[in-house]
Amino acid sequence: MTGLERSDGAPADGDFVAVAYREEDHWDVDLLPVALTQDFKGLLHALRQQPSISGALGMVAVGDDFFIIARVYGDDVSLFLSDVTASVEWQVARELLEYLDIDVPDDEDLDQVLPAGELSIVADLGLDEMELGALAGDLELYPDEILASISERLGFGQAFQRAVDGLG
Repeated sequence: MTGLERSDGAPADGDFVAVAYREEDHWDVDLLPVALTQDFKGLLHALRQQPSISGALGMVAVGDDFFIIARVYGDDVSLFLSDVTASVEWQVARELLEYLDIDVPDDEDLDQVLPAGELSIVADLGLDEMELGALAGDLELYPDEILASISERLGFGQAFQRAVDGLG
């Protein structure tokens, strides 16, 4: 994986968008169209359309490169990007940084993998800032593995795995 989208604009292998939402006492997880890995505004729009009364949690894996967590509840939007340097090569990451009013890193800042956005995005669900930061910085794990770990810690690991297993 080169970290670049295919020349035809199609998502790379391994890309997916999962949405988790609570209905009554349990979590449901569905996949959204993979094209949303390339469409930040479309992602937010799709998350706003989910049926949950408590908002929706979008989990986006982009190849082997990075992941995004987006939490939408009405007009409230919280965002987390696992690697700010992804914005140099990926339009969706650039758009996320623009939404957060964060500058795209300069060339001299590209040697560090640092997250951007709200580290406490899922703290109220059971994953604190330190844990999320540690997961995002673990270069041994792929984005899908990190998102699977996050979903497990938040209590919807089985539903997440069922949804993602449907990709293959």
